[in-house]
Amino acid sequence: MFFTEQSKASGPIDDSLGPQRPRSNSGRELTDEVHIEILASVMIKNLDTGEEIPLIQAEEKLPTGINPLTLHIMRRTKEYITNDAAQSDDDDRGQAPLTDTDGGKLKQKTTRLKKFLGKSVKRAKHLAEEYGEKAVNKVKSVRDEVFHNDQDDPSSSDDEGMPYTRPVKFKAAHSFKGPFDFDQVKVVQDLSGEHMGAVWTMKFSHCGRLLATAGQDNVVRIWVLKNSFDYFNNMRAKYNTEGRVSPSPSQESLCSSKSDTDGGMSSVPEDPEDKNLPFRQIPFCKYKGHTADLLDLSWSKNYFLLSSSMDKTVRLWHISRRECLCCFQHIDFVTAIAFHPRDDRYFLSGSLDGKLRLWNIPDKKVALWNEVDGQTRLITAANFCQNGKYAVIGTYDGRCIFYDTERLKYHTQIHVRSTRGRNRVGRKITGIEPLPGENKILVTSNDCRIRLYDLRDLSLSMKYKGYVNSSSQIKASFSHDYSFIVSGSEDKYVYIWSTYHDLSKFTSVRRDRNDFWEGIKAHNAVVTSAIFAPHPNLIVPQEAGAEKAGAGAEAECKSVDSTDSETIPSGALKADHTEVLLSADFTGAIKVFINVKKY
Repeated sequence: MFFTEQSKASGPIDDSLGPQRPRSNSGRELTDEVHIEILASVMIKNLDTGEEIPLIQAEEKLPTGINPLTLHIMRRTKEYITNDAAQSDDDDRGQAPLTDTDGGKLKQKTTRLKKFLGKSVKRAKHLAEEYGEKAVNKVKSVRDEVFHNDQDDPSSSDDEGMPYTRPVKFKAAHSFKGPFDFDQVKVVQDLSGEHMGAVWTMKFSHCGRLLATAGQDNVVRIWVLKNSFDYFNNMRAKYNTEGRVSPSPSQESLCSSKSDTDGGMSSVPEDPEDKNLPFRQIPFCKYKGHTADLLDLSWSKNYFLLSSSMDKTVRLWHISRRECLCCFQHIDFVTAIAFHPRDDRYFLSGSLDGKLRLWNIPDKKVALWNEVDGQTRLITAANFCQNGKYAVIGTYDGRCIFYDTERLKYHTQIHVRSTRGRNRVGRKITGIEPLPGENKILVTSNDCRIRLYDLRDLSLSMKYKGYVNSSSQIKASFSHDYSFIVSGSEDKYVYIWSTYHDLSKFTSVRRDRNDFWEGIKAHNAVVTSAIFAPHPNLIVPQEAGAEKAGAGAEAECKSVDSTDSETIPSGALKADHTEVLLSADFTGAIKVFINVKKY
């Protein structure tokens, strides 16, 4: 591989770009040192974090902003290094390969950079091979393409440092002319500053008064509504004073790990200026014990919490206790967990080892297990459906597989993919949510689609489009009355769809497609998680100043827990015109939104 000699007519190279190398009349071989010099001379900026790094360090720096589970799977499936065949241009096939060892290492490094930085790196590499040091000037002109820009949002740069009190930016699909449901949404609280790094998962308790968040910093944080703080504070004081263990299904406590004193229970008084905020501004408690990123959370109806992690464990906690009650070891990363909806002595776990396990908590062992068949056996999502009758898992290659829960035997499966186009090959399943009362499930996948399937005949009822989820572990979920669907997105927006959009006024629209999304932006980074509050009436009256007594909170918690959600049909509670939703991003920011519908 050679470059041509620079002619005098082309002008001198700018001294600011580094010293010029001597050139022979016949040209010389482009060495590894020249490549390194070129890559090191170009500075790139991460638009999400503001960090500036040399292009040569991008491979080491970029994965910190991407779900580590995704990176691990890409490496395991060899996509991280070699998955360029489907996306490479025809001119790549005619490119002369590097034959020496150093050149081979350089090509492998550049291939990795292409995976994360896009075609601008490939363009820079081609320029370097053709022109040598002269390529530095060319690379400068394309470096701004390295990270994604908001092409449809030219004012996004003005949002840097955006305080949570500013109006929320709203947008909608071009074909959606209204009326809109979320164009008046507002941010009422910012819970940022606690998480160090990305928040990968958020889950409300069944009563809607506790919020669990977890992610990159290995810590589970529990947030409590202000009007329920006394109730839960008394609960933990009761068990700690009497020396009793929490009401575990096993009636035992295995203190395999303790929360640090500074990160355990907190009773610090609140700032009086925050009295109108729905949540206490500091976590009710923090649970430490995991040694790697947390991937999923699951609540039981009596305030037990499961957390799964890339440290290959699932840990059991209770809101009244500081310590971990039990630790369930796995062979590989635990990507998904779910309490059994009718018997919380059992929970389901899905792992990258391809095994689905039903755990017996009192016995602290696996009661039943099954293994996924096929070439790609990675389990990336799991849940129960039909009130626990079936366990369903999602795989890396786009399959939803159903098992009879009683014996964990194979029942049936759905291939989540399009019939044609680039999405005809199944993509990673990132989330599975049941739709109670209608015998349906909501499936999120890495083809930027959300699908609603009818379990009676396994047919596709609706496909939701508009958001961006090409490599993240983002999952969609329902609102409290199942009339809306919400999801985070890689383009920094929160997307919302009506579960059943009124298509009667459209004559040329497919009845199984829903492109009528609404989007809100309150983040300057990828929105990794977005959920609706299960009981918005607990938050909105409080925001208006009507607080409830602790006794009332306890009574309502019990009444909520006794409700059988499987008997609630979709849209049955639609008389409530208010929604509360939360979103989190990979910088650790958490926002609370309130939306009052206009009717």
